[in-house]
Amino acid sequence: MSSIESLFVTRIYRAALAEQGKPMDTSDLEASCWSIAQDDEAGQNWCDENGYPGYTSYASLTDLPYRFPIFKDLVKVLNKHVRIFAKDLELDLDGRKLVLEDIWINILPTGGVHTSHIHPHSVISGTTYVAVPDGASAIKFEDPRLQMMMAAPPRLKSARRELQSFHYQQPAPGDVLLWESWLRHEVPVNMAEDERISVSFNYAWA
Repeated sequence: MSSIESLFVTRIYRAALAEQGKPMDTSDLEASCWSIAQDDEAGQNWCDENGYPGYTSYASLTDLPYRFPIFKDLVKVLNKHVRIFAKDLELDLDGRKLVLEDIWINILPTGGVHTSHIHPHSVISGTTYVAVPDGASAIKFEDPRLQMMMAAPPRLKSARRELQSFHYQQPAPGDVLLWESWLRHEVPVNMAEDERISVSFNYAWA
């Protein structure tokens, strides 16, 4: 008897931040992101020098949870979500833990884009969404096998979700998305009239 089964599943975790811990006011988090962006001259300069649209603190501020209480509270909640996802992935951590390695702010203006990339040297990466105006970009995930398909024909537009070459998640403010760090992803052009604001992070095996 013939059979067909799915192998090598790619997992993506999505939840509301408030599902693990006290509700967090995204308006307070948004105000903090703007305040930090306006004061972070080193980050502004890095964005200008590297042609980065909008603002990111990725290259300038490495200690947000120690500087700002709201980010310390955010990390406590993220830790709980990451533990749930790691359990779902059935990772053998060998008595060690997944710990926060980096956390940074992203402010993407109208027309801004964050090209396709991965997060090397980490285990789990993710983003929590602060401001998602109407028309703002979804996050786009790429089938990790895509580069090896060579002469394969494209998938049907009606292909089942798990067979599609790209997957889009349209987040809402207060959502958190997690994925394994090797999964390639991008943020297409922001077509909204206002800025798309998020906080991204990496967890390493310590």
